Amino acid sequence: MLPVLLSMILIALGIIHFNWATGGTFGFSESLPTKENGERVLNPSKIDSFIVGIGLTLFGFFYLLQSGFIEHNHLPEWVMRFGGWVIPIIFLLRAIGEFKYVGIFKRVKKTKFGRFDTKLFSPLCLIISILGIINQLV
Repeated sequence: MLPVLLSMILIALGIIHFNWATGGTFGFSESLPTKENGERVLNPSKIDSFIVGIGLTLFGFFYLLQSGFIEHNHLPEWVMRFGGWVIPIIFLLRAIGEFKYVGIFKRVKKTKFGRFDTKLFSPLCLIISILGIINQLV
């Protein structure tokens, strides 16, 4: 059941990114790191949002494959093992961050993004990472 939970979370995050790629604004401003003066650190395009949405959705489908919910007779076992470690590592790195604007160890914390990152984004990435690691070990 853990892979199914991970897939639901990741596909939901993918849908949010697809929403941004098509012009949606729900949560968009809160999701972008800013300097203390409000200037954005990142200015992703709609294509960037679309690419991230594809990646998150593919990660979600990976876990559906791993769960057996979707059959994967054509994929070598090493792909499933390798992917099962790569995804949690990516989310662990995101949770740790780059030490200034993003992640658990960020220094800029009093911006709108900083507050959301502290309360939601980084903990969610850490949870995804931990669940992915547990999934690999069981």
